[in-house]
Amino acid sequence: MYLQFNKFHGTGNDFIIVDDSSPLFDATGKKGQETIARLCSRHTGIGADGLIILRKDPEYDFFMQYFNSDGREGSLCGNGSRCAVAYAFMNAYAGSSDTEFRAADGVHTARIEKTENGEYLVSVTLNDAALPERLGEGKYFVNTGSPHLVLFGAGGDVYSEGKKIRHSPEWQPEGVNVNFARVESTDNLWVDTFERGVENVTLSCGTGVTAAAIAAFSHQRMRAGKAIYRVDTKGGGLIVSYNIPDREKGPVKDIVLQGPAVFVFRGEVKI
Repeated sequence: MYLQFNKFHGTGNDFIIVDDSSPLFDATGKKGQETIARLCSRHTGIGADGLIILRKDPEYDFFMQYFNSDGREGSLCGNGSRCAVAYAFMNAYAGSSDTEFRAADGVHTARIEKTENGEYLVSVTLNDAALPERLGEGKYFVNTGSPHLVLFGAGGDVYSEGKKIRHSPEWQPEGVNVNFARVESTDNLWVDTFERGVENVTLSCGTGVTAAAIAAFSHQRMRAGKAIYRVDTKGGGLIVSYNIPDREKGPVKDIVLQGPAVFVFRGEVKI
């Protein structure tokens, strides 16, 4: 059986996108997990941080189901969502530049714009989040559809330290994504993320940079109100905006993740 696929990336965070309107392997069970892991393998497959199955939805423009590169179904993927929106726009799932879709954590809205160089700039809304939970000096927990630990000023090797924390007993059984953040200026951050499911440092993580920007609100002791951060990663820059009407009670509202979504290539693979 030959599976048709598309490859996209969002600031280096790359994904295999499969349209469920074409013949599709069974993504469930052990066999499905093994197949997805093989397709995502950098050495023996297509190579990707995750795989997205895009389906028609009776109420919304589409439904996206996300799998990590280990083959397990994942929680919300921010950059993956933006790439899914770009694919949907290119393939007439969405009728205009504004779209509404469903993911693992509920319904999201998005807007897509074409840049001067022909690439897509995609903004996706995330669900309201609780205020950052302070766990220590420069250490915060934020759930942006996926669970994230944000560490400001932490040194050491991102891979080894991130892996150690991700698998530490306090975060079991599900584990946690680990973000190493650095404040560059009042409204600019640098973030490196060790992603669970990928089990490695990725070039970018959409929900991770969003979590870091929200954690920066508490870390920098910002006043209540709207905030906009540019968050740089090894794969490029993203913009995160949100509103915190009450810095004591929360929640974090109007969360938007914006950045490029780039079509890389399409093909077919034997499964």
